[in-house]
Amino acid sequence: MKIITTLFSFFLMTQVHSQPINNEFAPLLSLADFQFLKKMTEDVLESSRIYPGEEAAKGFGPNNTGGILIRPGGRDCYPAFWIRDYAMSLESGLIPPEEQRHMLQLTASTQCNQSWITQGGSLIPYGAIADHIRVDDGRPIYFPGTYSYEEQGVPEFGTLPPISDQFFFVHMAYMYVKTTADRSILHSETNGLTLIKRLELAYRTATSRSHNPLVYTTEHLRGVDFGFRDVQVITGDLCFPSLLKYRASHELAWLFKQLGLSQQAESYTHTADKLKELIPLVFLDSRGMLKASTGRSSQADVWSTALAVHLGILEEETLEKTCLFLTNAYLDGTLAYRGNIRHILTSDDFSETTAWEISLAQKNTYQNGAYWGTPVGWVVDAISRVNREAAQKLVLEYISELRENDYRKGVEYGAPYECFHPSGNRQNPVYLTSVASPYGVFRKIMK
Repeated sequence: MKIITTLFSFFLMTQVHSQPINNEFAPLLSLADFQFLKKMTEDVLESSRIYPGEEAAKGFGPNNTGGILIRPGGRDCYPAFWIRDYAMSLESGLIPPEEQRHMLQLTASTQCNQSWITQGGSLIPYGAIADHIRVDDGRPIYFPGTYSYEEQGVPEFGTLPPISDQFFFVHMAYMYVKTTADRSILHSETNGLTLIKRLELAYRTATSRSHNPLVYTTEHLRGVDFGFRDVQVITGDLCFPSLLKYRASHELAWLFKQLGLSQQAESYTHTADKLKELIPLVFLDSRGMLKASTGRSSQADVWSTALAVHLGILEEETLEKTCLFLTNAYLDGTLAYRGNIRHILTSDDFSETTAWEISLAQKNTYQNGAYWGTPVGWVVDAISRVNREAAQKLVLEYISELRENDYRKGVEYGAPYECFHPSGNRQNPVYLTSVASPYGVFRKIMK
């Protein structure tokens, strides 16, 4: 009888999703909410697939790449294959190996094999990874802002391609080998180069200074630091891509270990250790927040800070201080709205007219002050380390918004959106990383 009563109590707990579970030992979200998020992620993922011969959107041609592609979302959302959005969805565990293999090999085949200068005066260096790839002809577009191969690369979006994609390429390979145990793909050749050599080449394309491994750019030789803020000008030492480089260093070390090449593995592990040491020293402010950069837009960056916690870069007293600050920012209303997260706290806006120092977007729209679902998992992870009840409340708000505006209810609904704002502005419905990225975190930290 006691066992039956216990099981019934657990059943009731998992079926109720309208109230937070105020227990420091309870899961961050109920089983019902977790299953809801998983199913929504699966459905958005399916809406994001472009099958061979299928058109992603009118006027963009059919998928002629020979395999399934996954674009950033459903409906009319970004009709091309974006490397970062796809890579950030891999930890959901929902993308089959055969699909992973095709997109990994497509990305490898479009890696730049000759440095060249675009019509707009930007440089595409040897080894660069595309920002996105066209579905009709498989041509790489290395810069944001266009689908045109000929017209890509203008200074507004940097004179170098976005930096993050080089490290997301490494993440794609790591996740595929980790998932399948297929080490042979690392020796497979594309246009005369093995995959493992292409991964190293991409990794080394990201610019840094001679004396340390932090990613670095200048105003005149600038690459977008991370594609989820490609309409911002951010210069100097760059935090977010340095975090991605830290992760990619560990991933390359692991891949070389799989090949029995311990010397190369140790070299990348050493770089990761150095980055872990430098990131807090260079970017940490007095409150425990990591700044986005040391040059333009050197503002406290919520996404970098939360990801650094999730990756284990911040430790001991610094970790606690950071997590407490994020918790207080959530509780005082400067961090989140309806469970979604801003790039910058509302209290840290650069001015009354812009959140970031320099942005192509108007304040409180898109990347310049709207609220996003993509980083929710990282932020919840950070807050849960010092205040589990607050983390549960944030998750509940996030899930409640998804339930209320669930795109599966009809065309007038759109959640998960790419981003939105209390003013009513909503951008790009049925957006994949807004659910896949948090789901990937929750399935990991709830094990």
